[in-house]
Amino acid sequence: MANRTVDAFPYVSFRFRIEFDNVIAGGFTECSGLQVETEVEEHREGGLNEFSHKLPKGAKYGTITLKRGFIDGTDLWDWNQKVIAGQTQQRKNLSIILLDGTGNDKIRWDVRDALPVKWSSSEFKSDGNTVMVETLELVHHGFVRGA
Repeated sequence: MANRTVDAFPYVSFRFRIEFDNVIAGGFTECSGLQVETEVEEHREGGLNEFSHKLPKGAKYGTITLKRGFIDGTDLWDWNQKVIAGQTQQRKNLSIILLDGTGNDKIRWDVRDALPVKWSSSEFKSDGNTVMVETLELVHHGFVRGA
């Protein structure tokens, strides 16, 4: 049997960066919604009562949610406001890059044609001392995984 090298440790999810159109977009603290689901259509065959055929129908992609500490930069806010005002339908390509233990790119997911659909901020509370967080939700036309 041939010897095979296997990574002893999984990659950690807190080491990542986000790029929009090949430009690093700043320090996001959270990224979620990177998911794809294959929808299926069920068909029963006459006389076959033991199971039904489940045939692939299409892919359904999740909404990507990005969170970061609120900053003075307004690039994402401006993009969202232009979409709301109907001044643009500009979609942007987005990359989510997982880093290895030394900070080098390890895995990349290239997201096609992202468009903002929701912006929100954390609650304002006078009795707390947490960092204010800005959240941006994006729909898209799918993604590919690269190395």
